[in-house]
Amino acid sequence: MIKGFLKEFKDFAVKGNVIDMAVGIIIGGAFSPIVNSLVSDIIMPPIGYLMGNVDFSNLYIPITRSAQHYSTLKEAQAAGVVTINYGLFINTLISFVIVAFSVFLLIKFINKLKFEKKEADCEVVEETTKECPYCCSTINKNAKKCPYCASELPQ
Repeated sequence: MIKGFLKEFKDFAVKGNVIDMAVGIIIGGAFSPIVNSLVSDIIMPPIGYLMGNVDFSNLYIPITRSAQHYSTLKEAQAAGVVTINYGLFINTLISFVIVAFSVFLLIKFINKLKFEKKEADCEVVEETTKECPYCCSTINKNAKKCPYCASELPQ
């Protein structure tokens, strides 16, 4: 029973889909910091500049009242102010859209390769046999008489 279970687990673990998924998770984990940097360091600064020098990473709404105004989110949090960090949420949302679009393009590319491979693997094979309509035996497609039941075959 345990031996059968271990064999079944081994078969599952070494299937291509599981290995592909593991590779995808590892690459996705390595890809996320790149996308986060792209959004926070490359995409958002020009957008912030066009919107009047807005730093999205410092956009927040203080929930707790404070007599003092803080110029950065980090200062407000260091002072113990509870905040809603909608600027960081916007950055995260843009990162998600970029990752989702990248994954979409990757899957589309992989599916295209698989489809092309399937088309290349499918050769047109001409049928060389047919079934006798009287005895249901498999016979040569050019036969005029069934060798099994001796029936004359329609042409």
